Amino acid sequence: MVTSWVLHVDLDQFIAAVEVLRHPELRGKPVVVGGDGDPGKRGVVSTASYEARAHGVHSGQPLRTARRLSPDAVFLAVDRAAYEAVSSQVMAVLRESGAVVEVMGWDEAFLQVETDDPEAFARLLAERVRERTQLNCSVGIGENKLQAKLATGFGKPAGVFRLTSANWDEVMGGRPTDALWGIGAKTAAKLAELGIGTVRELAVADPTGLAARFGPQTGPWLVGLARGEGSSAVDAEPWVARSRSKETTFQRDLADWDEVEAAVAEVARQLAGELAAERWLVARVVVKIRYVPFFTQTKGVTLREPGRAAEVVEPGAGAALALFTAHRPVRLVGVRAEFARRK
Repeated sequence: MVTSWVLHVDLDQFIAAVEVLRHPELRGKPVVVGGDGDPGKRGVVSTASYEARAHGVHSGQPLRTARRLSPDAVFLAVDRAAYEAVSSQVMAVLRESGAVVEVMGWDEAFLQVETDDPEAFARLLAERVRERTQLNCSVGIGENKLQAKLATGFGKPAGVFRLTSANWDEVMGGRPTDALWGIGAKTAAKLAELGIGTVRELAVADPTGLAARFGPQTGPWLVGLARGEGSSAVDAEPWVARSRSKETTFQRDLADWDEVEAAVAEVARQLAGELAAERWLVARVVVKIRYVPFFTQTKGVTLREPGRAAEVVEPGAGAALALFTAHRPVRLVGVRAEFARRK
């Protein structure tokens, strides 16, 4: 019987894998990609190969920490253009399968397919990606996006896994709530305060009670997540970024807030310049501040009316920066422009 399935395709250690293809001599070695590739400077890990992850290296970690954990690792600079080019090849392969494809970023996409053997379809898809690009991918199969997304993790690396209502409780029931796509550490901590520590406990929780704590929409939604419920709609519209950001890490801490203001303004100008040619309309501007030693805060402002980047990003960043009350030493600043629509 032909059934409609949602598949989630996730390229394994994508950025690191692309770098290994470019530098075959690095195969089997711990590879860390981040910043300008100098672990002696401040910066964060963008991705790490499985060999580096075995030493505790992970995305978002300071490069210096990564070097301490994996001193023999090879550190490389981020090359955005190279990753975009390879990603385009992968997505072309996925579309050639005849499935409806919703691109979620460089290294992942949802597909909607009608087949009586989703595992065979997934394995063939992974084989075609490997033949065309020499990259491995994992494929999750589900009745909806939530199930498919989570299933991918169980299939890694380079495997296929099916997660549906039939095996949901067996696979997910005993796991902590933050194992669910959409629940982070803060929400999990709040749930724990209510005595809810596992997916199974959340699935049988009273939606009304959670609505009182998390809001009328979020409370019931959390229970639905724990029950494996979610959208199965896959949108084939071309993927476009919903925001663009730029940040800079200082090799010397900025203790003078005037310097911080100047740095934020400069990053905002650079971001606005990059966006000018693309004719984005910006609806919201967010500033990211990473204090010493490694505590990060973000503040944002929604503009009264969307405007062109050249006109609104820098003043918007200034307004967002004014919301920060702690003027402690700073090691990183960033600015993000969130888009309204393209004109």
